[in-house]
Amino acid sequence: MSLPLVAAAQSGGADAAPTDDNPLLQEWTGPYGGVPAFDRMDLDDLEPALDRAMAEHLAEIDQIAQDPAPPTFENTIVAMERAGREIDRVFTYYGIWSSNLSSPEFREIQGRLAPRLAAYSTEITQNEDLFDRVRAVHDARETLDLRPDQQRLVELVYDGFARNGAGLDGEAKERYAAIDQRLAELYTQFGNNVLADEEGYVTYLDADQLSGLPESFVAAAAAAAEERGRGGEYAVTNTRSSMDPFLTYSDERDLRETVWRTYYDRGDNADEHDNNALIAEILALRDERVGLLGYDDYASWRLEDRMAKTPERAMDLLLAVWPAAVARVEEEVADMQAVADREGADIEIEPWDYRYYAEKVRQDRYALDSDEVKQYLQLDKLTDALHYVAGELFGYEFTPVPEESVPVFHPDVSVYEVTDRETGEHIGLWYLDPFARQGKRSGAWATTYRSHTTVHGPETVLASNNSNFVQGAPGEPVLISWDDAETLFHEFGHALHFLASNVDYPTLNGGVRDYTEFQSQLLERWLLTDPVVETYLVNVETGDPMPDDLVEKIRRAATFNQGFATTEYLASSLVDLRLHTLDDPSDVDPDAFERETLAELGMPSELVMRHRTPHFGHVFSGEGYSAGYYGYLWADVLTSDAAEAFAEAPGGFYDTGVAARLVEHLFAVRNAVDPDEAYRAFRGRDADIAPLMRDRGFPVPDGD
Repeated sequence: MSLPLVAAAQSGGADAAPTDDNPLLQEWTGPYGGVPAFDRMDLDDLEPALDRAMAEHLAEIDQIAQDPAPPTFENTIVAMERAGREIDRVFTYYGIWSSNLSSPEFREIQGRLAPRLAAYSTEITQNEDLFDRVRAVHDARETLDLRPDQQRLVELVYDGFARNGAGLDGEAKERYAAIDQRLAELYTQFGNNVLADEEGYVTYLDADQLSGLPESFVAAAAAAAEERGRGGEYAVTNTRSSMDPFLTYSDERDLRETVWRTYYDRGDNADEHDNNALIAEILALRDERVGLLGYDDYASWRLEDRMAKTPERAMDLLLAVWPAAVARVEEEVADMQAVADREGADIEIEPWDYRYYAEKVRQDRYALDSDEVKQYLQLDKLTDALHYVAGELFGYEFTPVPEESVPVFHPDVSVYEVTDRETGEHIGLWYLDPFARQGKRSGAWATTYRSHTTVHGPETVLASNNSNFVQGAPGEPVLISWDDAETLFHEFGHALHFLASNVDYPTLNGGVRDYTEFQSQLLERWLLTDPVVETYLVNVETGDPMPDDLVEKIRRAATFNQGFATTEYLASSLVDLRLHTLDDPSDVDPDAFERETLAELGMPSELVMRHRTPHFGHVFSGEGYSAGYYGYLWADVLTSDAAEAFAEAPGGFYDTGVAARLVEHLFAVRNAVDPDEAYRAFRGRDADIAPLMRDRGFPVPDGD
């Protein structure tokens, strides 16, 4: 084994803790099977800890590769699954700094570490002796008397090597490694540029610019301005949770345009944080890298091991829905224009008008006021609702842990113990970090600090949900929008997927990207179930449950604005796939390509992509969703179909039989079973697109 990273392990700052005493490297201690020492995090420790952990893991890998015994499932595949405990711990802290507590100091360290992390990863995948052993086990897997989950593990591990350059030789192998290293740098820079624009562009309002804004938004904007040293003003931060309600309610059209442009121009301001040149380089390098493996384009490589299998199948799904979505946008714009004309606004609907006039149409057509709905959506009550649903479907109980018994990385974070409510068995911990703050990336996400495995003995789950709700005045209830409430349930679905895991091996806790969103999207359906409405959707002033007529308005309006929601999503997905199926992306101009592609598709001018290319972090700050943003729609086909299984059951969405199948076949198995097989085991057949079209109020294609 070459030793570049062993040398790098000596490069920590002079003030860093010695590696033997570095708290980021230490085994987790304390209750619940050990927990991360978030209270001992010190940024000075990160670089030496990660360098040491990489070197240690590489040494473990080399020992497996050089084992003189013939390769077996146990001494090769399982041995690899057991390796890397130390670096897993360090990556947990790294992820917190990256996503929840970023700072200029961290981003400087991150920039230095990115190429070393890429080299570390490449050194594993290009270890020829190791790959020879993995290939030998893979070739003999049918004769090894392995369980089905073990067979799948062997296949996934082998594919992880073969699809990432393990079989390359000579110059091709060296070039592959160099590309990986450069991409790691570009991904880090892309994400940091977006974060810089989110932090650097804030719209401040005076008291005479608040017309139309709800009191809850005004209070939150005042708190955000105060936090930024602008007391007496009101801050519209450059995140979706702040932008969206402002565009929905503000009567100040010029300010709506300002906030809209600020948000959608992230990464596209022709300054030091502009991402267009980075995108062009990323696309060229991705295409070159998969070319070394013999693929025609990046999307073909990326989708080969996903449910869609090919970019053509993914594109077919998107284009099957696109015409209905665009046609619905036409209807929505006509309705909004009629309202604007009736009010004498003397305007043509522009993208910064869409949410504002859609809200007026919603109120006019359904007598549904989004701010009225918001009065029933208290974050604390919704959190209780999540726990109730998890109890009914999964048999889980959530109990706040004793104060200060579990370290947290920020005072906003709360921690719950998850147990089996019948047996009392400990399942894991659930961390909740709900509020926006400087240094925290935008959006909402779920992650694990420890996943369920048995390779070191049974280990319980440490799961986390992270959001960016705008925190109001101290002591005031936090009210969120209906969309944000759905997102809260969505991300909790990911957490339940983590907590329900019963797999033995770490690799099987992964997922197939166009499938893993399905479980979380499905959980959104429980937000409007009767028990949740009656107990948890209660008025912030009176405590009364949401009245039946308001619930009915929400149900009737469920397909309202689906033209906007579906089209902005599809546009991002289509551009993503088109970019990653280009014959030669080396000279692409991302801005021009985006405009030309949308024009060719017939994108309505009144809205834009949900994630414009220069800030499309799903796709360009890493590879998780690259050429795969379509996966949300693929998963939603499964979601709509599975929801009908509950709707048709005697017990509805709380039917115990369907819930048991859900947990057994769709949650607990994680990636130990092929997703197609898992879904058929749950539903008895493949999913159908017709329920999706019905859910969105679109015409069902002929034959469905």
